[in-house]
Amino acid sequence: MAAQPLTEWSNGLCDCFEDASTCCYGFWCCPCLACTVSGKFGENQCLPLCDICSPAVLTACGIPLFVPPAVLSLRVAMRNRYGIKGSICKDIAASCFCVWCSWCQMHRELKHRNQAPTVVNMQPAPVVMVQRGAPPAVFMNQPGVIMSSY
Repeated sequence: MAAQPLTEWSNGLCDCFEDASTCCYGFWCCPCLACTVSGKFGENQCLPLCDICSPAVLTACGIPLFVPPAVLSLRVAMRNRYGIKGSICKDIAASCFCVWCSWCQMHRELKHRNQAPTVVNMQPAPVVMVQRGAPPAVFMNQPGVIMSSY
């Protein structure tokens, strides 16, 4: 199977004027935007709270934290899922120095892709052999679903 070619982000890190509603939303309520992005990507909506709470907790324990973990992990996951060009070094730089711009970029990317989490049932359909003239075969494929053939 051939690998898909890598693409660019659908928008730049500082392309706020391409979608002003996203950046206005991010400006007035940055944590709300981050939680929305996390939820739309299929992760826990409270994940961005790690970026808010973990620096204070770790600093109290004497461990400095420089890279916000939620924005970095979501950015890397989004790049990998959609085949976007980049590197972990670029993701770290964007996550450290442009945290809210990074959240806005990811929000615009999800809007561009109109992505909603989908669940696909990958179970194969059962095969039933029935002889002619035989009574109908009845079987259960899934709990509560009865299928029959004639």
